[in-house]
Amino acid sequence: MRERARVVVIGGGVVGAGTLYHLAKKGWSDVVLIERKELTSGSTWHAAGLLPLFNMSYSVGQLHKYSVALYATLQEETGQDVGFRRVSNIRVARSKDRWDEFMAYKGVADTIGVRCDVLTPEEVKALWPLCETENLIGAIRHPDDGYIQPADLTQAFAIGARARGAEIHRYTTVTGIVRTADGLWRVETDKGAITCEHVVCATGNFARRTGAMVGLDIPVIPVEHQYIVTEPHPAIKARQSAGMPEMGVLRDADSGWYMREEAGGLILGPYEKHAPCCYVDGPDANSEYELFQEDLERLAPHIETAMELVPIFGEVGVKKVYNGAIAYTPDGSPIVGPAWDLPNFWLNEGHSFGVTAAGGAGWQLANWIVDGEPTIDMGGVDPRRFGPHATRGYLVAKNEEAYENVFTVHYPDEERAAARPLRRSPVYDRLKAMGAVFGTSYGWERANWFAPDGYGLDAADLDQAPTLLNENHPPVVEGERPRERWSFRRSNYFEHVGAEVRRVHEGVGIQDLTPFAKYEVSGPGAEAWLDGLLANALPKTVGRIGLTHMLAANGGVRAEFTVFREGPERFYLVGMGSAERHDLDYLQKARPRDGSVDLARLTTQIGVLGVAGPHARDVLQSVTDTDLSGASFPWLTGKTIDVGFANAKALRVNFVGELGFELHIPVEMTAYVFDLLMQAGERYGIAPYGMRAMESMRLEKSYRVLPRELSIEYAALESGLERFVKPGKGDFLGREALLAWQERGFANRFVTLEVLDVTDVDARGNEPIRKGGRLVGRVTSGGYGWRVGKSIALAMVSPELGEIGTELDVVILGKPHRAMVIGESPFDPDNQRLRG
Repeated sequence: MRERARVVVIGGGVVGAGTLYHLAKKGWSDVVLIERKELTSGSTWHAAGLLPLFNMSYSVGQLHKYSVALYATLQEETGQDVGFRRVSNIRVARSKDRWDEFMAYKGVADTIGVRCDVLTPEEVKALWPLCETENLIGAIRHPDDGYIQPADLTQAFAIGARARGAEIHRYTTVTGIVRTADGLWRVETDKGAITCEHVVCATGNFARRTGAMVGLDIPVIPVEHQYIVTEPHPAIKARQSAGMPEMGVLRDADSGWYMREEAGGLILGPYEKHAPCCYVDGPDANSEYELFQEDLERLAPHIETAMELVPIFGEVGVKKVYNGAIAYTPDGSPIVGPAWDLPNFWLNEGHSFGVTAAGGAGWQLANWIVDGEPTIDMGGVDPRRFGPHATRGYLVAKNEEAYENVFTVHYPDEERAAARPLRRSPVYDRLKAMGAVFGTSYGWERANWFAPDGYGLDAADLDQAPTLLNENHPPVVEGERPRERWSFRRSNYFEHVGAEVRRVHEGVGIQDLTPFAKYEVSGPGAEAWLDGLLANALPKTVGRIGLTHMLAANGGVRAEFTVFREGPERFYLVGMGSAERHDLDYLQKARPRDGSVDLARLTTQIGVLGVAGPHARDVLQSVTDTDLSGASFPWLTGKTIDVGFANAKALRVNFVGELGFELHIPVEMTAYVFDLLMQAGERYGIAPYGMRAMESMRLEKSYRVLPRELSIEYAALESGLERFVKPGKGDFLGREALLAWQERGFANRFVTLEVLDVTDVDARGNEPIRKGGRLVGRVTSGGYGWRVGKSIALAMVSPELGEIGTELDVVILGKPHRAMVIGESPFDPDNQRLRG
């Protein structure tokens, strides 16, 4: 074993081998993989080998797309037959909501370049003649999809990596990982130690044990997954004997299972309820090729529906039941990218569809390690999307929930119930009593909208097809009626959100913004450091506020902060709550080590209340002696003020485009200030408003957010940030790359669209935009603007189509809608209300 390497990959499953292969393919030949047993002996060996291109995630969808294309070339490159059978993948729909989901996915597929056909029941029957189709609405089909042999795929990766100089050490156990004094890593094994620049953790079921070696609590715990292999059936054998093509992988999404041919018989893989987590503390040190005892009782409902749709399934005996560990994260997507707090320590873990994602994950992780950035937006799989709240108990509850919801309809407003409520602001109970319908972000409970007193839905309001997976509303407390119907269309909360917007616009509203991430940067080097990190000029005067962006190394946008200059050497930063670990990690890793800059996380020490609307000043002025007039307290300034008996940082900013203030309050005083403001605002009709009202008002102002309109995939200037990106101020992170990108020319242009001919559905994001049938862009965000009375979409389109008045088509749930490019900020474009 060599003593030094550039990268050490720990884990010899398909994910680790795929990472090694791509690092070597990028030209880094001095890379090493270490595997404790034999390659594929963890979860890879018992995987069913399916390659589902279907994924509602923009990030994961692109990883899967790359993988499937790559796998078709590996045999020719390496000489290893990977057993790739491009038989296609057919997903059938029995319910209207499922069909809406498929049409929403079709839009995602079109925007990322994945072939997806729409089938009638008759076309399904022609492709899968052994399937009963009379109760189907239709199906979607991926012609490039199919299945592969996971062990052979892993060997192909290994052959390809070795051919480029990489080393693989089997039966070698990592016993420790140590950070050296010179900033390198030393990976200690039972056969010696290797010093390296980078470590990639791809240890699957052992992820939490590996992470513990370096102090990481990796949010991965496996769940048991079963699939059934049957004896051969005469009908399938007869098809084979007649030389007929293999039928595609069949997925009954409304019943929660997949099925494909296998050796003249069938494989059935259900995703059942109550499948337990396993290896919570990691497998036994000597585990290899392990399976668990099968539990067919859990699978019974799925078996019954399989026999209904494919009657021959009930006519064959069971040959083998596999019940093996499959890694999961709380949201079901993998974690691919840098570990927090640890330089050059990378994670490629939590792959519930590891065979499908292995190629794409290795591709992007290699780009990230070698070039400093991935080439696609990896926010949906970034390890730092989970925070310290993702404890062991949280993971057990959320990972089991993620597993049993693999096939449920993934509504855009879906809010899952496990491990909630967890993180609650001081006014949570007050908002709940006022009718708040909560969602969750980064573990925080956030009011999405407010239901009237006594409001609830009846069975008729929730009518759904009688399928196995048919819930279209969040779980509710026993004895209570549901208050929200999940849908891809305008649902029951639509008018209530409109009422919230009107109250803010005409009077005054209050919003709990405590989950914002908050930081303090101070010290003699604070200004110079932030100036070199952020693309906008910093506020020069104490008391001023600026909106700033941290660019990625490639000139795209990495993070966004509101910066309040509190003192000559002290800055208060406010960022996205859901990005706290991500943003803090970048700040900490970039901070000078000479002691000139102090960085403190203040998120849980400070509560935040937003007060907005034409009477916001009147309400706040009645409880403070600070002069809040426009002349004394103009837009984009901040002051520390008294609010009754409490104090707060009052910032003249908001995200809804109305006169307003953010009050940043010591967390223990937040409830007091909330009560005081509610009492003072009673005469003005003050009422709380939620995240969906804020989203509606954001769209009307054309405000960009990460990771939608702002992304590493778009140059900051493509996203229309000319007001906030100042190349002339001097050097800052990403400046040269941004200017070089501008010189090459931009492929996209940010626009605001009015979507016409809309009745019951608005764009939400990822809808394709066409001109004369040609794909010319994608929607990044969308919804209804209550103040302007229009369906609004924010989008990226080809630059020549960004002029006001240009007519385009936005395809929403499979139907084209006319759209027109309109001016930015259709509501109050001159910001008169903000400045009032």
